[in-house]
Amino acid sequence: MSAGFDIRVEGLCKTFEKGGQELKVLRDLDLHLHSGERVAIVGQSGSGKSTFLHVLGTLDRPTSGQIWFGDRRVFSRSDAELDALRNREIGFVFQFHHLMPDQDALHNVMLPALIGGDRMPTARKRATELLQRVGLGERLRHKPGELSGGEQQRVAIARALVRRPSLVLADEPTGNLDPGTSGDIFEMLMELNAEEGTTLIVVTHSMAIADRFERCLRLVDGQFAPGAPATVGGSA
Repeated sequence: MSAGFDIRVEGLCKTFEKGGQELKVLRDLDLHLHSGERVAIVGQSGSGKSTFLHVLGTLDRPTSGQIWFGDRRVFSRSDAELDALRNREIGFVFQFHHLMPDQDALHNVMLPALIGGDRMPTARKRATELLQRVGLGERLRHKPGELSGGEQQRVAIARALVRRPSLVLADEPTGNLDPGTSGDIFEMLMELNAEEGTTLIVVTHSMAIADRFERCLRLVDGQFAPGAPATVGGSA
């Protein structure tokens, strides 16, 4: 497992150009996340939740500001260095699974490990163990088209954890699933997070799900709402 690290976000801004005008999506965000912490991020559509997750996960660079992983200044690195950092330290779970349709579940999970330089037997062993833990031990050779939506998301969770990342980012990971399956997936994500010791950041529109996290952050117009409670209770 990668050594855990605190995360510091300092003065983070992200601006896009649309129709010749600047659209400020993230505005001077500051945040400190402790290693192993579980955090939910909530907010209206267009508040900047997904953009923040993409920048935090190094999928996109900020317009200004900085993110620190421990004592490492993330965006002082080259694109190639960011690719390596992302593969080694960060696991992603998206609303749409982004599985390779021509590969079976086992090889979908193995892929980040192989890209990261793991030997085939090591990658296969780790991927098999994770798929068994998410209840797909009998579906290793099934391709995504042969799996239900909930099963595909389980594959995506296993893939996110295959390199033992320090940070797992989940963007509306159950947005396309029915409530029962959604609850099962979140329970599994929380259990695996606790077992693996990772920091878990989840963007969700569901206050029922956000209620289950130790800490909840609310994004409003690209800024974290001041005085946001540690838990959100039944607030809207």
